Amino acid sequence: MWKDESERWILNSKHVLPTSTICGPSTRSTAQQGPPTPRQPDFEPSPTSTPASNLTSTISSVANLMQQAAHAMSQLGSPAKSHEDLGTTGDAELSVAFYKHLVQEPECQEESEERKVHLLGFDLDEILIQRAQQNNPLPGSISFITLDVTKDTDRLQHYLDQHGCSHFHLCLCLAVTMWVHLNHGDASLLQLLSRLASVSQHLLLEAQPWKCYRSAARRLRKLGRSDFDHFKTLKIRGDVAEQAREHLEGHCGMELIRSFGSTTWDRKLLLFKRR
Repeated sequence: MWKDESERWILNSKHVLPTSTICGPSTRSTAQQGPPTPRQPDFEPSPTSTPASNLTSTISSVANLMQQAAHAMSQLGSPAKSHEDLGTTGDAELSVAFYKHLVQEPECQEESEERKVHLLGFDLDEILIQRAQQNNPLPGSISFITLDVTKDTDRLQHYLDQHGCSHFHLCLCLAVTMWVHLNHGDASLLQLLSRLASVSQHLLLEAQPWKCYRSAARRLRKLGRSDFDHFKTLKIRGDVAEQAREHLEGHCGMELIRSFGSTTWDRKLLLFKRR
């Protein structure tokens, strides 16, 4: 149970190394004007099951917003270059857009209390975090820290304890899995999923498909660099999103409740909920 249902906590991962963003209390009155209503995505959501809560409806809107952001970034250049831009310079802006969307989208028409949201972003890369901090327009509500979620969850738990919560309402793991997988192997990928699931009530997962792995390896070879340490020895191959689903449902106490189709870069968006 949450101490206040008007409070929402979100964990969002979006960098080329393990990262995240967490949302909790802040008042609607301090929020700036949000982005325009996102267009409907060019796919029909696949209802694995009917969403069971108003939070799921909000997540659907966030998924549509992310789809819109991915489409806009793809217009700037090739998918590979656009991904690099979105994963570095664009991350603070995307986190702020999520925050603004959440504080302005009511859970129901009868909602009378102001929604409280705090957002905490984290990444291994200190430079990315510093850049996000410098570009943060709402430091009272949004924070960014350097953290490796696969090794240190004590700080996340401490953050939750400070606010009297046991879990984050939502974790967004966006385009992170491949980089953890390539650089640290099968075990670290599964550990990442397990850690995120352990601190989250909902998990929105965007896992890169196997063709992205091959493209990343090709780009590395073209630069004359050594191949990724684990690329040739990975046992988790093919449909990575499906194997991630099997792990989350089989070992992490999560269940897939909805698929939002695929993003512009053909990455599946899957929503899981704690059983």
